[in-house]
Amino acid sequence: MKFKFLHPRDEIIEIINRIYQNGMTTTSGGNLSILDEDGSIWITPKGVDKGSLIPKDIVRVLPNGIIEGIHEPSSEFPFHLAIYKARPDIKAIVHAHPPALVSFAITRKIPDTHIVPKASEICGKVGYAKYALPGSDKLGEVIAEVFKQNHDTVLMENHGIVAVGNSLIHAFQRLETLDYCARLTLKANILGKVKVLSNEDLELSRKESTLEEFEPANHSSKEKEIRKNIISLIHRSYSQNLVTSMEGTFSARVEADKFIITPWGMDRKYLSEEDLVLIEGNKREAGKKPSRSVNLHKEIYEKNPEINAILIAHPPNILAFGVSDAKFDSRTIPESYLVLRDIQKLP
Repeated sequence: MKFKFLHPRDEIIEIINRIYQNGMTTTSGGNLSILDEDGSIWITPKGVDKGSLIPKDIVRVLPNGIIEGIHEPSSEFPFHLAIYKARPDIKAIVHAHPPALVSFAITRKIPDTHIVPKASEICGKVGYAKYALPGSDKLGEVIAEVFKQNHDTVLMENHGIVAVGNSLIHAFQRLETLDYCARLTLKANILGKVKVLSNEDLELSRKESTLEEFEPANHSSKEKEIRKNIISLIHRSYSQNLVTSMEGTFSARVEADKFIITPWGMDRKYLSEEDLVLIEGNKREAGKKPSRSVNLHKEIYEKNPEINAILIAHPPNILAFGVSDAKFDSRTIPESYLVLRDIQKLP
């Protein structure tokens, strides 16, 4: 999906649907907005079911305060306006109430984004705003003051979360990733002691591939079928919460030294066959950026000729064992051991 060509109304509907369907807000909670180039603010309406919004429900507030639309703007419009005034670089705002993040907000804590490699990079600086009455100018002042300190996501005491970005999809990805960290942390705490990555570990994970580019002479029918299968599985995995919009790497072997892999920095929900990257030897398909874990996939294929597919996913239920000191034992029911056998935990 090319968001840059979507009308602000359609963009807001697309993202609010993802938020609602992912259980990140209720029918009455949450609000989204986009700052248009002319200074207008497009925002979700007041008092309309978040699970049934359509484009005509979205409200436009002009720079002079005139309201266009069939509804009133969200009651939280004051804090959206205050944030835009405080940070001219912000072009979109997402406010929602994911239960895991609200759990942190009501205990006055912030989830640690250093538990998985890319989370801190996606979420940016996370802050905390003291409680103020929802819909009040005071709430706008409190939140705007925190964003002035260059935070990109802010937990609101006993309320919810606000994430911002240079686009609405950017803000949503921050919300989703921080929510993932919160859910993962809560589950890991049940199992044992939570472990976090060092700054050195995080810096290593940010290194990009240095593979040279090449232009494929053609795309075989086998390659096309593999591309189709990967896309089908990555979309299923996103719908099942096995990957997030920005995390999860799938690959499949085409030939001995050739494989297809998911790209870096593209939303998993909207990936298509042409977005996938062909790797051949030490070269990557021209004009595309493969996942940062491409070298890991490449080495596994080289050392294990019997392996033809690799999935790196991030299901919070099992990764809770990966970020804690607990050991996972698959001998709980017969089916799990038959499929999984013994599961190793690597450093």
